[in-house]
Parts: sequence; C-alpha cells; structure tokens
Amino acid sequence: MKKIKVCLLFGGKSGEHEVSLQSAKSVYEALDKKKYDVFLVGIEKSGKWLLGNSSNYLLNSSDPKLIKLNKAKMKEITPDALDSVDVFFPVTHGTFGEDGCLQGLLEFTNAGYVGAGVLGSSVGMDKDVMKRLLKQAGIPVPDFFVFQKSEYSPKIIKQIILKFKFPVFVKPANMGSSVGISKANNIQQLKKAISDAFSYDTKILIEENVTGREIECSVLGNENPKASLPGEVIPSTKHGFYSYEAKYIDEKGANLLIPAKLPLKTVQKIQDLAVKTFKTLECSGMARVDFFLKKDGTVFINEINTLPGFTKISMYPKLWEATGIPYSKLLDKLIELALEKKKQKDSLRRSFKI
Repeated sequence: MKKIKVCLLFGGKSGEHEVSLQSAKSVYEALDKKKYDVFLVGIEKSGKWLLGNSSNYLLNSSDPKLIKLNKAKMKEITPDALDSVDVFFPVTHGTFGEDGCLQGLLEFTNAGYVGAGVLGSSVGMDKDVMKRLLKQAGIPVPDFFVFQKSEYSPKIIKQIILKFKFPVFVKPANMGSSVGISKANNIQQLKKAISDAFSYDTKILIEENVTGREIECSVLGNENPKASLPGEVIPSTKHGFYSYEAKYIDEKGANLLIPAKLPLKTVQKIQDLAVKTFKTLECSGMARVDFFLKKDGTVFINEINTLPGFTKISMYPKLWEATGIPYSKLLDKLIELALEKKKQKDSLRRSFKI
C-alpha cells in the first residue's frame, strides 16, 4: 500500500512551545513508519518554519523547560517542500497554533489536517467566548468576570471583590497549559495575578473557585464523536492547583487516576456533557474537556482543549488507552478522521455557476 504522507507540525510562538516539542517527540516515535512517510516541521519562537530529518530534530534536556529545536539538524523550508503532504498533524499548543491561526492557513491551502477547524479552534481557545456559548447552550460553567486591559482600574478591583469571595482564579483569556493562571487569596495576590495574566493577553477572566474534584474526559470524532472514560487529576498540595509546573515540570506535581473512580451514572453524565460541549463549540477530530465535580454531584465545565497535550503520559491519550484505544491506534484514527473531513470538504461546491 502507498504510504500516507504526514507532516508533523510542532513548536510555535506560544508560551507552550516546549510542551509542543514534548508532544511532537511522542507522536513521531509512535507513528507507524510502515504506514506513514513523516515530514517534520518545527516552528521557531520567531515564527520561522524549519524542515527536519528523521532523527535528532530536538535538543533534549533533563529540564523540560529547556527542550528546544536542534537547528543544526533542520533547514529553512522552501515553498514546495510540503506539496506532496496528504495530511498535517499539528501539535502546536497555544496561541498561533491552537487558536485558529494555523488552521486558517491550512484551510487556505486546501490541506487536510488533524483536529478542529478555524471556528472550533478559535472559540475553544478564547475562554470568554467559550464559556458564553456553553452557558447559552445550557451547559454549566463556573461564574466568571471578564475585562480588557484598557478597562483595568481600581473600579474593576471593587467589582471583583463585590462579585466573588476569595480565593479566585485569574486567567488570560487565550492561553493553555495553565500558562499565566494564578490563584489569588487576597487583594495583593489578585493585583499581582492580574498583572501577570495581562503579560500574556489583553483580555482576562476572574473565575470563582469551585471546590471539587478535577475530572477530564477525551473526545474523538467528527459528526458523531465519542467520549472516553473520565480520569481524575489530584494536584499536590504543594502547587495548590494544576499549574504549568504541576503538569510538566514536577514529576510529583499531581496524581492522575485513570479511569476515575466514579459511579456509572456520573461517568455517563460527564461523557454526555463532554460530547455536548464538543458539538456546541463546533469541534472535530479531538478535544479534552475538563470538569469540576462537586460533592453534591454538580458538574461544571472548566474548559476545552482542542489540541491537548500528546505526550505518552498526557491525559488525552492515556484516557483513550484506558478506554481501549492504544496510543499508536489513536494516531491512526485521528489521521483517518482528518482525511475523512478533507474528503467531505472537497465534495462541496466552491463556486456558483449561472
């Protein structure tokens, strides 16, 4: 059989650059080279695209924050280098890679690609728009308050204090992997957290603290998506919440219980809400939906990740593994879904003839 030509896209200009490199390493190693010819395209933090060979395209480090592209083993890409690619596989977490920018470029070139389209990607990245759409669809989300950097003043601080009780979470509207997120226990911490969040985005959210279990569920599919068994994240008390450090730096930053110990009725409720969230936000291919589960059984959607972490120990693939789809087969399915979506789009009329 003719091999499918897959271009693995990774790196990028976001604060999740290093996380993306870790995901790319795992995906590349797991792709079946008997089925796929794999092109490696690393995007520098400057935005330059580099084409890599099949080995030594990353400079590894014992510190995950220091993993980087091995420029000596890569060359600047030429316009025709990727003409023969059948499907692009982005693992470009965060801004410019997960927010619809890259997806728009791929759509413009009529390329097939893994994951959500322009709309699903952009809505999924913007926590403000995401939560407003979910609320409109009757999907429960924690109470939140949004403001722009240009609106920030002492009056905003007063509004926050009147609306919420401490602690609160402060989040950049467009960022993932908990980058720029802080937990504030008092006014001083709140002001510092706001300043930090505004270094990543011009729009931020203040969100109520929901006391409960952190549950995550993976979704896979296009028009008829399916949900995995849910898993539970138990952050260590050292970090206070599932921060960037807890996720990627500290090996003991959190315990992952896969699958989560939940009653069947609760599992089904979470799976149904995960699929409903996926559909409401116009997603396709894959997404991880994160929940808060309170003691009384109340469930809130925290957020959706349309290009979730994809290392071999990341929650998205681990949940599917527990559900019965191993890592390499999951990659096969995602590529199959991307080609299916491309075929469907190619069948549509692009112009109107009189």
